[in-house]
Amino acid sequence: MAQGPHRGRLPRHGRGASLPRMSEPRLLRLYLEEGLRDSAAAGKHNFIGKIVSVVEAVGYRVEYRLNTAAERLKAPARRGYALFHMEGATGPRAMVFRRVYHYPFWAIEPSAKRWEWHVAQSAFPEDDVPRRAADRFFAFWQDRLFGEAAATARREGFVYVPLQGKLLTHRSFQTMSPLDMLRAVLAHDARPVVAPLHPKERYSHPELAALHELAVQSPRLSIQTGGMEAALAGCDYVATQNSSAAFNGYFFGKPAVLFGRIDFHHIAANVADLGAERALAEAPGMRPDYAGYLHWFWQRMSINAGRPEADAQIAAAFRRAGWPV
Repeated sequence: MAQGPHRGRLPRHGRGASLPRMSEPRLLRLYLEEGLRDSAAAGKHNFIGKIVSVVEAVGYRVEYRLNTAAERLKAPARRGYALFHMEGATGPRAMVFRRVYHYPFWAIEPSAKRWEWHVAQSAFPEDDVPRRAADRFFAFWQDRLFGEAAATARREGFVYVPLQGKLLTHRSFQTMSPLDMLRAVLAHDARPVVAPLHPKERYSHPELAALHELAVQSPRLSIQTGGMEAALAGCDYVATQNSSAAFNGYFFGKPAVLFGRIDFHHIAANVADLGAERALAEAPGMRPDYAGYLHWFWQRMSINAGRPEADAQIAAAFRRAGWPV
């Protein structure tokens, strides 16, 4: 399938022609995976359809392109504006949009790194929670996403440590490698530790060998694959780098210890701030306002594509980045 846009291209100019650059043309290129591009171009994707309506209403033309490595390399030199699904944004005229953990919540941001997002840099106004609205919102989404499992969550005396990728690598957004995170949990908490591998990750032989060796040395450590809902329903708290399982744990009333940077850090025990020993010691006793926080995080700081104010929220996200919308 061709990788060009579905809609009209910019007019071609002769080689060496000089174009005025006083202002950028009102042209938005959407860089999407193949199936998503086809769905969006056919007007079948709700959120992308709202984005298109917002920008077309103020005079933009829209092109749909494949989000490939080759297209991402060409994008910065192209005039106009660019919006990438998940990854690829470079420069002041490019942004990323992605789902905020569950539908229909979305973000449009200049960076693909969640810890650099607007919500991550904002303070949670815990003294200004609309109590009745927040409690209704929480109860609705708790039931819709996790049903009885979340409503009847208990504490069975173990720590849930969902693993992600690159177990032996200490990346820039992390306080330590995932394997060292596991060692820290085992060293500072005497409870059993359940550490599932991510079902969509591919782990190397050295990673699995190191994990197996740690499990042999530490009989309290259990390795499994998947099983997030059951683990959230029974654990005392969640310790992770920045897995979305910790965000889901808020619906189960489970505190989180974060060894890495992420957007939903406000009500967690952050190892970067407290150190591993203190964060792990404080987590079991934490009782943050989960309902108030999730209402703020999703309903006020994210774009709810199912709400009538979604168009205004989309425009506001573009304006925060200085785009003329």
